[in-house]
Amino acid sequence: MDRRELGRLRQTLARRRRRAATFSRVEQRLLQHQAGNGPVVYRHLDLASQRSVTTWTRRHADTGKPCHILINNAAVMATPFGRTEDGFETQFGTNHLGHFAFTIGLLPNLRRAEAARVISVTSSAHRRSDINYADPNYHRRPYDPWQAYGQSKTANALFAVAFTARHASEGITANAVMPGAIATGLQRHMSPDDRAARGWPAGANTKPAPGWKTPAQGAATSVWAATATELDGLSGKYLEDCAIAQAWTQDGPPPAGTYLPYALNEQNAQRLWSLSHDLLPDDDRTPSR
Repeated sequence: MDRRELGRLRQTLARRRRRAATFSRVEQRLLQHQAGNGPVVYRHLDLASQRSVTTWTRRHADTGKPCHILINNAAVMATPFGRTEDGFETQFGTNHLGHFAFTIGLLPNLRRAEAARVISVTSSAHRRSDINYADPNYHRRPYDPWQAYGQSKTANALFAVAFTARHASEGITANAVMPGAIATGLQRHMSPDDRAARGWPAGANTKPAPGWKTPAQGAATSVWAATATELDGLSGKYLEDCAIAQAWTQDGPPPAGTYLPYALNEQNAQRLWSLSHDLLPDDDRTPSR
């Protein structure tokens, strides 16, 4: 690359940084207006990049500010086969490993809050798959987008159990939340025909179909889990429709308000924690005590 090409590349990167900074400021002002309750800070995070996660958490940890509530809500669903920047299957790497590293990176801030709450957003789709501990990243088995999504949502529930075992004694609780079916950008990887065949809404911001929720209704259980005084000290549970769900051990399709026992199995949770710890890059590993 000659000097001219290098100069053009530097100019391009500078323009992109300026656009990103402008977008960040616009998003921040929009969120402040929508929230209407004080300062809002917007900072970009890519959960499919452990480098991005580490940069974000270290920067925030350096502020020394307490983190009272952490809601791990971001996710992708039924994506075409792909891999994250670090080589993990996209859904397992984003939905689970990204949040795993993000939460552990914020432990100093959670501890400063003294009674912090972590919300790990799961899904009834956990019923589609337990964790394949031998090949979670689909190196040797055929890829199925819904199975992969189910595995990642089981991982989200198990994370709350394993986190509880390690940090409840520090006053930090963690619970899994099933928000319900909501038409959002989460369905963007599904074709219109696929959505129609399942009887799902045509897209985000459309009228909820029977059994579906509005975004506000979908957020209700996360807000309840994060703020309700009756949940003080409660940890390692599966929550749905602002209630504690029950394990389903009978035959037939599990009804609403239930989960499959493997999603909160303590031995599975410890096994997943160890696996996740070992999969992370060396710089991002934390003691798995």
